[in-house]
Amino acid sequence: MSLIKALVLGVLQGLSEFLPISSSGHLVIVEHLLSFTESGLAFEVFVHFGSLLAVVWVFHKEILQLLKAIPAIFQLKSPRLNQERKSYALLNIYILIASIPAALLGLVFEDQIEAIFENHLLAFVMLFVTGLIVWSSRYTTDKNKMIGIGSSFLIGCAQAFAILPGISRSGSTIVTGLWLGIPRETAARFSFLMAVPVILGATLLKLRELWINPLSPDELRNLVLASLAALLSSYLAIRWLLSVIRRKKMEWFGVYCMVISLIGIIAHLF
Repeated sequence: MSLIKALVLGVLQGLSEFLPISSSGHLVIVEHLLSFTESGLAFEVFVHFGSLLAVVWVFHKEILQLLKAIPAIFQLKSPRLNQERKSYALLNIYILIASIPAALLGLVFEDQIEAIFENHLLAFVMLFVTGLIVWSSRYTTDKNKMIGIGSSFLIGCAQAFAILPGISRSGSTIVTGLWLGIPRETAARFSFLMAVPVILGATLLKLRELWINPLSPDELRNLVLASLAALLSSYLAIRWLLSVIRRKKMEWFGVYCMVISLIGIIAHLF
């Protein structure tokens, strides 16, 4: 992969991974429109690792508390467990529950999913669906509901649905949380935190294959730079989206997705 291609796709991956506009859909579209060849396994590993580091960067305090609270998962009924540690232990459980649907779907239908990504028209159509999902956020109301077992599983199902190219993971999970009555910032933070085990798991699975087929020094340099580009653009995307959600303006990402989708469909057909 050339340096320019690596940087372009790295920035695109970073921005679209967490903004509600679908990273997979945009990568498929850009590779198609710019006649880029398939980015490949190595690229996926490096840029997803960059995006993962961005989440850790933004939410390092919460992630540290989650790690400290892991032993408390087995002590939830203990009277000596303070409320803060208990809440983080429960959040660990909810993140695990939310990760199950996507993990099962990815393991069972891995080959079929890879084949789906070759259909560019499907990516354009699904991007329009993402637009409708995100636009619907304007009709939700905060009911101050807490995340629980049921809501975390439903948000996890939304994350599994986002395996389709063109469906935004952040958009579908955050909006599902909003429709369940979860406060906006809580839904957004849960969406970002639940991305950690999914991205980490996918990266580790692909890393084993990459170890078998090592990269040349030039390829390694380009992909490290792509990873850094994804890290910085992901960080900016997360910060910006949190600000947009606070101002209740998320639905305009939906308009963007629908416009890009229609342009892509017309260009693809004609």
